[in-house]
Amino acid sequence: MGSPDGIAGVFDRAADTYDRVGVPWFEPIAAGLVAALAVRPGERVLDVGCGRGAALRPLAHATGPDGYALGIDLAPRMVELTRQDLSDLPQVEVRVGDARAPGLPSGSFDVVASCLVLFFLPDPAAALRAWTDLLVGGGRLGVTTFGGQDEQWRRVDALFDPYLPAAMLDARTSGRRGPFASDDGMQDLFRVAGLADVRTVADQVEARFDDPEHFLRFSWSHGQRAMWESVPEADRAALRAEVVDTLDGMRDDAGRLTFAQHVRHTLGVRA
Repeated sequence: MGSPDGIAGVFDRAADTYDRVGVPWFEPIAAGLVAALAVRPGERVLDVGCGRGAALRPLAHATGPDGYALGIDLAPRMVELTRQDLSDLPQVEVRVGDARAPGLPSGSFDVVASCLVLFFLPDPAAALRAWTDLLVGGGRLGVTTFGGQDEQWRRVDALFDPYLPAAMLDARTSGRRGPFASDDGMQDLFRVAGLADVRTVADQVEARFDDPEHFLRFSWSHGQRAMWESVPEADRAALRAEVVDTLDGMRDDAGRLTFAQHVRHTLGVRA
């Protein structure tokens, strides 16, 4: 998915519209992860790659005023806006931090959560080891990744393939092969990182769009922006027209678009 610095820039540019285009997406996905982690009042919680706080806010509510919830993100604009958004919760801190090496003390958190971040990292196994090290004994780690994708959505994504760099086409990153392709693959990563009682909670969300233009606004507002930015500006108008034409063929009788997405919450405990 490119270098972390490049990804930070993508999310900086997306920050102002991230999760703000009228498509419930990150919040329902994060809600499943937070529920599975069962945070208790007074616990210390870390959200790695917190974005605009889809998981950080419910994590903070769960740990309560006597707990502590830290969100880190590599994109400074995302951190700035999330800090403003969550300023009503005194137990929350938001700061710039690198998911690959958070630079936090070992054994300092009861819970570490990371929603839709791991597949952006060049060495997921190393990241999981680093996150596990941050947990107290018996602490819980929860990571959300994508499961199977709606075939219609895959058809749209495939239109970008001629323009994407090798890292973004890598089947290990896309989830078509490797650890992100199955529950077992993710669970193996957790066990190698030193986690026990590893399990998977499956979920499904639906993204609903009023029309193709609504989908386009959504696709520019989050990580898919990196795909658009990989397309030379001279080619974007033609690709945009091709995407709209493809989406038009998928509309229901009311003119809307609905895509299903399977989600995988992988959970483990530090022994």
